[in-house]
Amino acid sequence: SVPLVLMSLIALSLVIWRMLLNGTANTDMDNFLPVFQQALRRGGVKAAVGLCKEEKRLIPRRLFVAGLEAADQGAAAMRRSMANENELEIVPRLHFLLAPILAIAKIATMVGLFFTVISMINTFNAIGEQSATGKTKEIGGHASKIGLGLFATAIGLFTAIPLGFRHGLFKDWISRFATKIKASSHKPIPPLPNL
Repeated sequence: SVPLVLMSLIALSLVIWRMLLNGTANTDMDNFLPVFQQALRRGGVKAAVGLCKEEKRLIPRRLFVAGLEAADQGAAAMRRSMANENELEIVPRLHFLLAPILAIAKIATMVGLFFTVISMINTFNAIGEQSATGKTKEIGGHASKIGLGLFATAIGLFTAIPLGFRHGLFKDWISRFATKIKASSHKPIPPLPNL
């Protein structure tokens, strides 16, 4: 059960890390956009870029900066720049740690089942040896070994089920966040022609 406990601890660490990353990616656009648009109107593109670079969140720091840096080439270049930033930088960052979380979820079940099968083979071999020697009265003592073997499967499932559930929630969050990014990529562009 030591490998399964280690897998559970690693998985817990990955899930916590991923949750922290989700928290740092989120931007409250209702609060940020008025400040951003005011900086854009008052100080131009340079002030807006400076504001976005100070922000720690993903959308202003990566998406808006990419668009604003192409502002001198027009709105179409801004949209292309933001689309490239989204596809090549932001989306891969959003999927960070999802593959290891899913891998541990799948492997934990198999490892638990593997240890259960090994334990059952050993238990049945011991029962077979005792039966061959005529000590059939001691077979009942192996029930605890069978229970211990099933415990490995239980630990594997205990690790895999929450990880699979968490993986699904992360994928849902990424999908919603990607929609938010697409919507946000059109928001800074309208004020630019008025500069």
